[in-house]
Amino acid sequence: MTLRAIGEPIKGHSKTGKPWQAGCFRVLPGLLLCLGVTLVAEGLEQIETHLAHATWLEALVLAILVGTAVRTAWQPSLGWFAGINFSAKTLLEIAVFLLGASVSAKSIAAAGPGLLLGIAGIVVVAIAASYGIGRLLGLPHRMATLIACGNSICGNSAIAAVAPVIGADGEDVAASIAFTAVLGVAVVLGLPLLPLLLHLSGIQYGVLAGLTVYAVPQVLAATAPLGTAAVHIGTLVKLVRVLMLGPVVLGLSVLTLRLRDEPDEALPHVTTGDRPAPGKPKLHKLVPWFIVGFLALAALRSADLVPAVTLAPIAAVANLLTVVSMAALGLGTDLRVVTRAGGRVTTAVTLSLLVLGAFSLGLIHLLGIV
Repeated sequence: MTLRAIGEPIKGHSKTGKPWQAGCFRVLPGLLLCLGVTLVAEGLEQIETHLAHATWLEALVLAILVGTAVRTAWQPSLGWFAGINFSAKTLLEIAVFLLGASVSAKSIAAAGPGLLLGIAGIVVVAIAASYGIGRLLGLPHRMATLIACGNSICGNSAIAAVAPVIGADGEDVAASIAFTAVLGVAVVLGLPLLPLLLHLSGIQYGVLAGLTVYAVPQVLAATAPLGTAAVHIGTLVKLVRVLMLGPVVLGLSVLTLRLRDEPDEALPHVTTGDRPAPGKPKLHKLVPWFIVGFLALAALRSADLVPAVTLAPIAAVANLLTVVSMAALGLGTDLRVVTRAGGRVTTAVTLSLLVLGAFSLGLIHLLGIV
């Protein structure tokens, strides 16, 4: 079931009714189901934080796990999938657009041109290397692309942003995020051991953490044991990596046209993006609206045209919509498909992260960071 079907009249209702009303009725059941899964995931995160005094699995990951568990125990009828598809695609695109408000050129410029160019180069090279590893291990193009972008940029957020552009399946996104999340926790726990083993200074370690750890909160957790300097430089480097998300997604929208030319899969199937018919695409298909919006919002933030008082609410809404969309992907995920891909995906994610770490250490020494 695709989003193009949302506005069609519902069987049993008059065709003369307003299309948007029919669309709301079609979307509502699945949307409420996704919101219910989101509430459960948020509650589990709060319980986890209260008991463990730390958040190892964020609500975004828990939403996928809970949604997948629900789908495993219960097969939804076709009536649920209009809202699930809407949540997996449209809400996710809105969330990516809102992420632009978190990017500021002023803080990024403070890193200096050498480090900025180095970070951009690492991201590009790491994406290419990770994609190659995935393909050598026999992963499909979409899965390899998701893992490459997730490892090289910002983990779950990058996977979620790239998925609509390449028309990734729900199973691909869920599997990529699930394994990336598990490895992300392992990195946060193990990375603080490296300064002792590799004789890294606080600044060097901060750069390494910023280049390899997935999420900003995880960077804070990984760098805190090394002091304030490591935290500051690690956060700054991480923000520059996040900034690469826009250009990378924009580039992928041009380079992966043949991935989006494949026919839609059988119903019911949740996909995070449309797959247009083969042929020369229109401009709005090459440059999705939410990427244009992301870049425009980032420009407005850099020009101080986004009121500071709105930044926290915008970030909260973006996070909520992302969690709801991940719940939708979980509800559209066949656990058997994810399990079959497990070994190869785990190997690809692990090897890709090791390659990223090696490139990052090389950049540190190349720039003479002490």
